[in-house]
Amino acid sequence: MTAQGLEVIDQSVYLTHEWINELAGRLDWSSKRSALRLMRVTLHRIRDHLLVDEVAQFSAQLPVMIRGFFFESWVPKDTPIKERHAEDFIAFIRHQMGETAEYRGQDDIKCVFDLLNARISRGEVEDIRASLPQDLRDLWPAP
Repeated sequence: MTAQGLEVIDQSVYLTHEWINELAGRLDWSSKRSALRLMRVTLHRIRDHLLVDEVAQFSAQLPVMIRGFFFESWVPKDTPIKERHAEDFIAFIRHQMGETAEYRGQDDIKCVFDLLNARISRGEVEDIRASLPQDLRDLWPAP
C-alpha cells in the first residue's frame, strides 16, 4: 500500500516508466526524455490517422499516463489527416523531434511500433494497422 493509498496512480507511474525504459532500451538511447518525446509524437500521429472508435479501443490498452499523453491537445473535429504516406509520416515526426541528437529516423519510429507490438494486444495492433494506409502499414511491422 502506498503512503497516499492511491495504488492506481502509483501503478500508472510505474508502467509509464517501464514503457519509457523499454523504448529507450530498444532505441539504445541514453535520454529517457527523448524516448518519451518520440513515443508521444508517434502516438499522436497514429491517433490522427484513426477513426474515433478505434482511438478509444486503442487507448484503453495504454497505461493511464500514456493514455493522457495520447489524448493531449486532441480535438477530433480539428484533426485533418495531413499525410497519407509513410514518407510524410516520417517527415512530420522528424520535424517534431527537432534537434534530438540521438534521433535516427525511420528505424527509431519502428522501435515505437515494436514497443506497441509487445505491449498492446495482437488483435488491437492488427485493427490499428488495418486502419492505416498501406505504406504506413508497411512501416509498422506485423506483430
